[in-house]
Amino acid sequence: MDKPLAVLVDGSGFIYRAYYALPQLTDYKGRPAGAVYGFCSMLISLLKKHKSDLFCVVLDSGRNTFRSEIYTEYKSNRSAIPEDLKSQIPALRDACDAFGIPTIAKKGFEADDIIATYSTKLSECGYEVRIISSDKDLMQLVGDNISLFDPIKSKVIKTEEVLEKYKVLPSQMVFLQALMGDPSDNIPGISGIGPQTAAKLVSKFKTPEEIYQNIDVVEPKKIRENLINQKEMLDVSLKLVTLKKDVDIDGNLDDLKISYDHDKVVCFLEAFGFDSLIKRLAPQISKTTSTKNIVIF
Repeated sequence: MDKPLAVLVDGSGFIYRAYYALPQLTDYKGRPAGAVYGFCSMLISLLKKHKSDLFCVVLDSGRNTFRSEIYTEYKSNRSAIPEDLKSQIPALRDACDAFGIPTIAKKGFEADDIIATYSTKLSECGYEVRIISSDKDLMQLVGDNISLFDPIKSKVIKTEEVLEKYKVLPSQMVFLQALMGDPSDNIPGISGIGPQTAAKLVSKFKTPEEIYQNIDVVEPKKIRENLINQKEMLDVSLKLVTLKKDVDIDGNLDDLKISYDHDKVVCFLEAFGFDSLIKRLAPQISKTTSTKNIVIF
């Protein structure tokens, strides 16, 4: 018997993708609406393609998170949100409400942490979990009941795909990413260690503890010296890249069920003049099933 399916959408990633994928469109009132159009288009596609028992969109709640307290430079290189995108954020949340899609955010945490918490708990409750995202940071969550779906490549990512691409298991992705660092997020890592060197070190030593227990045999010498001299930065990087799986969120399974109302969606899209999206709608877009009111947090 197939397991029930829960779909968790990396909403923040989709918002930026929608914004940059389209020209700067405006609605009939002259308001910026390109991100809203692209986001609604993606929602329609996702709901048709991923028919599930539970479905929600997970969002960031701001840039100040616990990671900023660990390392003040974390993501400090990121540009401010463009004003025309910022003005569309409320409408993007309204779009989820119109589609009857639950949204989740938690102050002080990133969307990835919420996804990590929900995917872990849902998997423990017997669900197959499908995370819709192209963010490599989420690969550390992949397991027997948890997979990623890359919407850009339209590709399912399981353990085999992670191993093929990064040469390490999903459970080792935290160690790999901490060694490499990530310039886009200002995660320091260890100087001189790129993807290939990191993969070799992880494959050989398995854990950070083991690499330092055997530091004398690490080659080449320069990498060994960098690991010794920058151990504090590796410790920081490990904390930054590790997703929290225990975010305190009150909720139950019913909170993750879609309540799709065709007329409400049409009304929302008409308010922006998105006639082309209305034509793509089907009266019954989502699968609705009865789910017991089981508290999971």
